[in-house]
Amino acid sequence: MGREAIIERLAKLDTCAVSDALDSLNLKGATWGVRPQWPCPKIAGRAVTMKIKPAGLQQPTQHLGTAPIEAAGKLEFSCWGGLLALSAKLKGVSGVVIDGASRDIDEARDLEFPVYARGVVPMTARGRVMQESYNQEIQFAGVQCHPGDLVLADGSGVIIIPKEKENAVVSAAETIYAKEQEMAAGIRKGYSGREMLEKLGYEQMLNKK
Repeated sequence: MGREAIIERLAKLDTCAVSDALDSLNLKGATWGVRPQWPCPKIAGRAVTMKIKPAGLQQPTQHLGTAPIEAAGKLEFSCWGGLLALSAKLKGVSGVVIDGASRDIDEARDLEFPVYARGVVPMTARGRVMQESYNQEIQFAGVQCHPGDLVLADGSGVIIIPKEKENAVVSAAETIYAKEQEMAAGIRKGYSGREMLEKLGYEQMLNKK
């Protein structure tokens, strides 16, 4: 079964165009600090969320992260590793974005499984954190994220698009992206950046609606 049409459309864009579209619609969705941890491909898909909490006297009944994989941070230690990457890859998960750290990044690279995180550490999460919830609302890098929200991640960072606004955001981003491509083509033909910006009304295009 192929991906949803809107995800296919989103995958053709970049996070900067989508961030500009969110700004123009007075929406919040651009995160900061979460970056690709190897030269991995873009991720475009729907969020399956997981929230972790410090481990205490209560012991977890299942391995961290297994429930979200079946359904689809802190930097001192990792909440994602090689076995989870393998499981997710085999389940057809597009990739993982972590407001925290990962480990086993070499394994993820060898699997060609995209990992976006705040950093990489060798320490395990075992005995340090446990899963608090999955497929519930979370805060991700300063942005509210619900299960089913669209997620786009590339070399510039991670964007979360509220599901109820996805059509408006993707349509606005497509307009911005197309104009940027037109500007780039004009500059390659010898027009100055200023000429192309003024000709296509770039600054006005980004005005809030």
